[in-house]
Amino acid sequence: MTSSENPLAGLGRNAGAAVLVLSSLAGGDKHGYALVKDVEGFSGVHLPPGTLYQVLARLVSRGLIVALEADSRRRPYRLTAQGATVLADYITAQQRILKTGQARLKRSWTLA
Repeated sequence: MTSSENPLAGLGRNAGAAVLVLSSLAGGDKHGYALVKDVEGFSGVHLPPGTLYQVLARLVSRGLIVALEADSRRRPYRLTAQGATVLADYITAQQRILKTGQARLKRSWTLA
């Protein structure tokens, strides 16, 4: 998969954080603190503020999410149609990898 086929490729080491943010926003609009709590809840991963806001800025610049009008001091974010497509494609690719790994482990290893 080339970088033009994978909009997450340009995120480098933050690609995993981008997937977590996109997954969280797939459940509805959220501001920064709500994103951090939601991601921790479903993944056990804590996103530090610097990482979170760097990822949000990159996702906005790629058109995968949009920043909504601020509500008081909080700015919510929303997943775009393009972002949903990128997330769905990423999940499909990861499922292929998981199935391959599981099949190979099953053939080659006896695991409890």
